Amino acid sequence: MEELALYGGPKTKTTPFGTGNRYGQEELDQLKEALDQNTLFYAYGKKTTQFLEKFKEMYGCPYAVATSSGTASIHTALASLDVGPGDEVITSAITDMGSVIGVLFQNAVPIFADVDPHTYNMTAKTIDARITPRTKAIEVVHLAGNPAEMDSILELSRRQGIPIVEDCAQSYLSIYKGKLAGTFGEIGCFSLNDFKHISAGDAGMLITNDEKLAWKAKMFTDKGYDRTKTEHDPPFLSANYRMNELEAAVAIAQLDKLEWLVSRRRKYGTRLTEGIADLPGIQPHKITAESESSYWFYMLRVDEKKLGTSRDMFVDALTAEGIPCRKGYIPRPVYRSRLFRKKAIYPNFNWPEDFPQYGDAIDYPEGLCPVAEEVLRTAVVLQINEFFTDEDIEETIRAIRKVAMYFTER
Repeated sequence: MEELALYGGPKTKTTPFGTGNRYGQEELDQLKEALDQNTLFYAYGKKTTQFLEKFKEMYGCPYAVATSSGTASIHTALASLDVGPGDEVITSAITDMGSVIGVLFQNAVPIFADVDPHTYNMTAKTIDARITPRTKAIEVVHLAGNPAEMDSILELSRRQGIPIVEDCAQSYLSIYKGKLAGTFGEIGCFSLNDFKHISAGDAGMLITNDEKLAWKAKMFTDKGYDRTKTEHDPPFLSANYRMNELEAAVAIAQLDKLEWLVSRRRKYGTRLTEGIADLPGIQPHKITAESESSYWFYMLRVDEKKLGTSRDMFVDALTAEGIPCRKGYIPRPVYRSRLFRKKAIYPNFNWPEDFPQYGDAIDYPEGLCPVAEEVLRTAVVLQINEFFTDEDIEETIRAIRKVAMYFTER
């Protein structure tokens, strides 16, 4: 048995991971064109429109609306669906706070659904368990580039008459049964922040097949102003979630690289699963046979009993082998964050029981979504990057195998 680097043995990975520049001449050329317009406002320049046209063509969708962030995209989507005070929106227990901020700003109540223990996504069964007469929307999070199983979720949505918003911030070009994530529900939402597949620093967008929803979304992102008219008469309360021309310029160049980078990540993620699938105590990130993940990150789980050690010790040992990794995607489900534990939603307000439309207290106790809690307690996140090399992935596999076999065979 080879000694672990953690205990003085040879380190598996001694060379740096492959790197590359996300931004280059293509972005500079687009930025120059944007600056040469002598305006950076989306309604007067051309770059935002160009970007949206390219994105619509890629996704085969008739309508797209630019926003200032992925969080703004979700908020805009919920507002466009008329989510309001006292309504409930079901979303995943494993997600970023950006998935729930829009719910709260609409004075609605987030309801958290549990997840599948292997895909880490919501399912029709876990969503159905949370539906009440107050449910106004279902927000499906495609976690880490892995699309949720949408057929059964869509059937539930149609049967209950509840619209779907897809949170695709982590799932560019993710595919379920030949169709792109983001094109199943009423609205698909995307992020362009610095940590996503493609980035403009910040910004985002949403897509829809519904002309009325697209109009409402566009109005909501720009203070309710119709920029085709000289006089502004907002039809409803709106935010200011505009994308600017510099962000759009960078996004245009980034979009041209998307298919290449997703293909690389998909190749590496698939190879990683192949390389560790037979290890006792290691549960690879499950991608269903009908799906293709774009691997924003790779999250495996450890069965501590079978592995013979804790998740935390496994992470320490793998890190010592030269493989950067971390303990779970987030430390705890969103509903166990301080915001919800302390009910610190609004100052001087008992949320949500003081809403006349709601009237009931709500708690988010530990154990609310037991599978999600166990997933996060036993999960290990590995980074996948389009600039990695084949050797980087093979060395990662060797390191995982070395650590797993050390603990299971000792």
